[in-house]
Amino acid sequence: MGILENKARARLFYKYLSRVYDRINPFVWTEEMRADALTLLDFSDDPTVLDVGCGTGFATEGLLEHVEEVYAIDQSEHQLEQAYAKFGKRGPVHFHRGDAERLPFATDAFDVVWSSGSIEYWPDPVRTLREFRRVLKPGGQVLVVGPNTPDDPIARRLADAMMLFYDEYEADRMFKTAGFEEVRHAFMGPSYSPEVAITTVARAPE
Repeated sequence: MGILENKARARLFYKYLSRVYDRINPFVWTEEMRADALTLLDFSDDPTVLDVGCGTGFATEGLLEHVEEVYAIDQSEHQLEQAYAKFGKRGPVHFHRGDAERLPFATDAFDVVWSSGSIEYWPDPVRTLREFRRVLKPGGQVLVVGPNTPDDPIARRLADAMMLFYDEYEADRMFKTAGFEEVRHAFMGPSYSPEVAITTVARAPE
């Protein structure tokens, strides 16, 4: 388990990173990548949407291009403060501070659960994905963006020492073990590293 696959350490990390997050983030998680990921989801019929690990609201902003309101949750109060400054505490985004492993929402509450830049910090990804499945309506969609494992063995060891990196085979295993169906993957990234991220889309059983 990597250093940042620990909730307390991750919160401390984001206490400081939140101050510069929106200046650094575009170098690894671009608007083009966000737009490409959004095309993988079905937003017909005005779905209810949850953004898990919303951070400062970068993905939330993209989701609001497709739906009128978004529920958003993050464990970092410092990241959420940045998000409040963008969207306000009352408006189209319903913010919650909480844990992805214990979502404070009813079973079968959402049509879409989105999570980008969060899975790499989860101590138990399968447990968290099962929690996503719990809050999804039958047939609902999940989309998770995470870091693709590096090809270079040395880079891979360094990456794994920090947080979770995984390939499409591990993603397939995690999502299917959590009970999802129709699991598919897409690689994306900025021009200088076009496969830095792996995006997985799947559905909850009907």
